[in-house]
Amino acid sequence: MILTRALSPACVKVPLEGMDKESIITELIDLLDENGSLLDRDRTLDEVLARENIRSTGVGFGIAIPHGRSAGVREPVLAVGTTHTPVYFDSVDGKPVSVVVLLTSPAEQTGPHIQALAQISRMMLDIEFREALEAAPSAEAVYELFTAGENPDVARRQYLTASVG
Repeated sequence: MILTRALSPACVKVPLEGMDKESIITELIDLLDENGSLLDRDRTLDEVLARENIRSTGVGFGIAIPHGRSAGVREPVLAVGTTHTPVYFDSVDGKPVSVVVLLTSPAEQTGPHIQALAQISRMMLDIEFREALEAAPSAEAVYELFTAGENPDVARRQYLTASVG
């Protein structure tokens, strides 16, 4: 799956305004809804929050990947945000998060949903990528990082190094 097909530049927000897990998830769902990416905002929000209540999606290293499958979407969609002040997310490492990547997919699309989660997770394993996301000054810069992050070549490495330095 190509993540930037699921991520619109309009669905990236820097900084997020929420000060807790639920308000950040709601903010990202609202961003998707405002940009016409959802069929049913309330249903999608309820399903993502229900998934979050099963087990926190704070994966550590300052990253959270809230997600859920929902009849409230027609295709996999992403919203991404960063915070100025890290937010408690009940992460596995106990540390607050400053980068949140929300994924929601149609209920019947288990395979693409899992593939997208795996791809997001792989990108987040790259410390330079994570640091660049945390330091990104704008939504445009975050979107560019995601675009570059899908293409692990020399140009990507140069872009990441320039954006961190």
